Amino acid sequence: MDLIRNLAAPATKEKEVVKTATFVAPQFHVILLDDDNHTYDYVIEMLVEVFGHSQETAYRMACEVDASGFVVVDTTHRDRAELKCEQIKSYGKDWRIGNCPGSMSAIVEVET
Repeated sequence: MDLIRNLAAPATKEKEVVKTATFVAPQFHVILLDDDNHTYDYVIEMLVEVFGHSQETAYRMACEVDASGFVVVDTTHRDRAELKCEQIKSYGKDWRIGNCPGSMSAIVEVET
């Protein structure tokens, strides 16, 4: 009789516990470096065009880079950060300054 009860009872499975880990990709800062070879107008125009910042945000960043020597202009994933850094470096000379040697400098650093 016990054999018949065991056969008739539905089979139960143990619940399998699956643990998942979420990977959070590190973020990277695009850092614009100051120099004396570009005007505020150049910096503002470049930040608006390359990053889509508003005039007000770009002006604030231009003031900060002038005062402190650098400013974080974007924080994003690695590929976009490297692209934006290259766009800054290839933006071109400031036509307002006759002896402007070329584009501004920028670096990419991992966010800490």
